[in-house]
Amino acid sequence: MALLEAPPRGTDAQPPRRGLFDGRIGSVEVLAVVLVLLVVFRSRVADLLSGPQMSTWTTVFVSVMLQATPFLVFGVALSAVIAVFVPRSFWAKALPKHPALAVPVASCAGVILPGCECGSVPIAGSLIRRGVTPAAALAFLLAAPAINPIVLTATAIAFPGKPGMVVARAVVSLIVAMVMGWLWIRLGKAEWIRMPARPELDGLSKPRAFWAACRHDIIHAGGFLALGAAAAATINVVVPERWMLTVADQPVLSVLVLALLAVLLSICSEADAFVAASLSQFSLTARLAFLVVGPMVDLKLISMQAGVFGRRFAARFAPTTFLVGVGLAGLYGWLFL
Repeated sequence: MALLEAPPRGTDAQPPRRGLFDGRIGSVEVLAVVLVLLVVFRSRVADLLSGPQMSTWTTVFVSVMLQATPFLVFGVALSAVIAVFVPRSFWAKALPKHPALAVPVASCAGVILPGCECGSVPIAGSLIRRGVTPAAALAFLLAAPAINPIVLTATAIAFPGKPGMVVARAVVSLIVAMVMGWLWIRLGKAEWIRMPARPELDGLSKPRAFWAACRHDIIHAGGFLALGAAAAATINVVVPERWMLTVADQPVLSVLVLALLAVLLSICSEADAFVAASLSQFSLTARLAFLVVGPMVDLKLISMQAGVFGRRFAARFAPTTFLVGVGLAGLYGWLFL
């Protein structure tokens, strides 16, 4: 009976040690199985990696990453400088008091904020907390990632010999931002916006806050860039050429497909021009829709907007921005491209 007695109080009962084959599968077991499979099928894996499709995939992926990474790093650094060292009250003082006039001014102010959409969402939230009218803050949110000098320079390099794409991206993005700001004045409701605090940089010295902002943005934006580059490379390799050509030959369908692709890929605005340039089978109008919609509506932005402004806001703002962006990009491309 002594063997069945509970351990005395004050002593820790040691849990039984689990054996290697106790029925639970962990990361070590998964790694072991993967290594065994690689050894067993090493010849087939070698053939796959050395094949022409994998070579094409690697070429597209590496080229997109190499072209986009300098702009991503530079944009994140400058965005952190502005977010940390420029007083937030500056934006409220610089904008007109009338909401309808503040919208175009806030939209054009995006030119002086070199950064990606990941930084524009919290900045727009801080603008609203500082008393800026929501319409102006939302117009700034949409315009800043699309018309700042870093993004436009990257677009010019990604589309050499096509300055019209740079102008088109700047003009259409600016118009979309202003239209959405004016629509908010007309149709928006204050209760749709919920503003939580953003304390992650509070209490830090400015140098520490700067590096913290850089680390946060580069990890998130760099990860999405790698995913976007991989997706672009996969599209170039996996999707049959005839399918791409079939979609590309349909003017309306191609615009919608690339706009939806921009939402799904969630590429940082400093890098999306290089991905768009790689989709050369599509028309300039379709690629313009990709460049306009991507910095304004994508999966990471929708989640960030829901976290900063609330789900009710994101559920209304994101679909409306998508429709306005696709419509204006298609109209501009039909008229001028």
